[in-house]
Amino acid sequence: MKRRQAGFSLIEIMFSLLILGVGIAGMARGVTASLSASKESEIQTRAALFAAGRIEFVRADGYYSAGEDEGECGIALPGYLWKQTMIETEQEGLFHVTVTVVNPPDSERPIFKLETLLFEPPLNGLGTPEKPRTKTAGAGQGA
Repeated sequence: MKRRQAGFSLIEIMFSLLILGVGIAGMARGVTASLSASKESEIQTRAALFAAGRIEFVRADGYYSAGEDEGECGIALPGYLWKQTMIETEQEGLFHVTVTVVNPPDSERPIFKLETLLFEPPLNGLGTPEKPRTKTAGAGQGA
């Protein structure tokens, strides 16, 4: 009588380990790519928030003048730089504002660029912006 032996041969075990190794290597590469994309997304989000903050800072100043300004992003994006350009348009009091965030080694390709138009309200005789006049219902009419 011939006895049958149960179990796996050495070749079967080696092939199963090879398949398992390829699967683990692929999964590790996928996780690495995912983490890299997540970090890039975080940097772009921070750059977008920083650029929006710069434009709000300019808007809060209350007066605009054409020109360029630049600096470091600081704590928000350590090691990154920002550049702000303000150009007066043909329409008096209307400015085209661009804020660009760049990574210094690759300063030719911006991380984020935000553009908007800001309108400077006309000044009254006191040097402050005029308050908008509002109509009230029934004002100036007899009862």
